Amino acid sequence: MRVTTFSDYSLRVLIYLGGAPGRLATIDEVAAAYGISGNHLMKVVHHLAQQGYIETVRGKGGGMRLARAPDAINVGEVIRASEDSLALVECFEPGQTDCRIARACVLKQALREALAAFLAVLDRYTLADLIAPARPLARLLALPGSP
Repeated sequence: MRVTTFSDYSLRVLIYLGGAPGRLATIDEVAAAYGISGNHLMKVVHHLAQQGYIETVRGKGGGMRLARAPDAINVGEVIRASEDSLALVECFEPGQTDCRIARACVLKQALREALAAFLAVLDRYTLADLIAPARPLARLLALPGSP
């Protein structure tokens, strides 16, 4: 299983914001911390705000911050919300019947179980778990106020 760049960036934004609780951060600041495009992050930030994970403040001095406590943001839920599709193979998509062995296929069930196990592991983690090494993360991301 491989998550999309969109999901990866969603988690990175949340980790950054979780590392500086309550503080407003800008898209450019997060982009610089990770060395990624601010343009890519705009869509991610919009999505995270729509999902209620972050809140945004417009205007001069504006930015974004977590809208929930880190222990209330479940990693599995973030992945489910940020992936367009979790279909591992074509036959997982509704209406896809091009596979000649579909009626006798065991692989489809094995992949369903694997996906469920993957998500079950992610469901055991929250953003609080991801930001637990606070000091090293703060240094690596050059968060304001970090040593």
